[in-house]
Amino acid sequence: MTMSPRKRARMFRGVQYALLVLVALLLVLLADWGTVVDSFFNVEAARAQLPEIVTTALVNTVIYTALGFGLGLAAGFVLALMKLSSVGPYRWLATVYIEFFRGVPALLVFIALGFGVPLAFEIRFDVYSTAAIALGLVGSAYIAETLRAGIQAVPPGQVEAARSLGMSQSRATFTVVIPQAFRIVLPPLTNELILLTKDSSLIYLLGLMRDEYELAKFGREGLNATGSLTPILLAGLCYLIITVPLGYLSRSLERRSGRKAEKGLEVTA
Repeated sequence: MTMSPRKRARMFRGVQYALLVLVALLLVLLADWGTVVDSFFNVEAARAQLPEIVTTALVNTVIYTALGFGLGLAAGFVLALMKLSSVGPYRWLATVYIEFFRGVPALLVFIALGFGVPLAFEIRFDVYSTAAIALGLVGSAYIAETLRAGIQAVPPGQVEAARSLGMSQSRATFTVVIPQAFRIVLPPLTNELILLTKDSSLIYLLGLMRDEYELAKFGREGLNATGSLTPILLAGLCYLIITVPLGYLSRSLERRSGRKAEKGLEVTA
């Protein structure tokens, strides 16, 4: 006797629920909860980290990320226009830059700026400048591709309508196309901001003063000082304070963009 598709789907869901319950029971029974509580929920270790992890490390992480994203957005915008340019050398330069910094790990970019550039050119950047430039170089490559896709997603009829009103090509691009493109790419730009927030932890390679620590560095130093994993847990929670609202904002923007697209289709129809 063959089962109906509905019954098969119901049975499949039941098996998955049973497996999840089994895994949860195994975790409960096999974990050494005394050690877990001692390692991750050590009150004394947490008290030693607060409030400095918030007032110093969290604030520095936000500053590093904001500086890098600001530089990356500005450079990415220029690169996106170069990638779409009718001038061949601009397109080639933008393509080489984008492919290079999308292919090279951010870790190597931090090392190059922190140690390679000072050796080669005798130019030294402070921590904030290094974080901004390194994150900006890596972020701009991804942002450029995102913006390029957004610009190309704007219907050509928008430009044609603007040109019919007497606008030049450049004015139509900056007043009509680019504002619409930014609305389209806001969700992926928010995701890029989340990625840069996590990449900001690589600044630890440069050797930081305590008042320059970001969250990951602060958590590692706390682990060394207390012998407890509680500082790492606190650092993770602080990252979530930044990334969870950004993730919610990204999803909200995606839903809003979807509703606007549906309304646009209805009007067109």
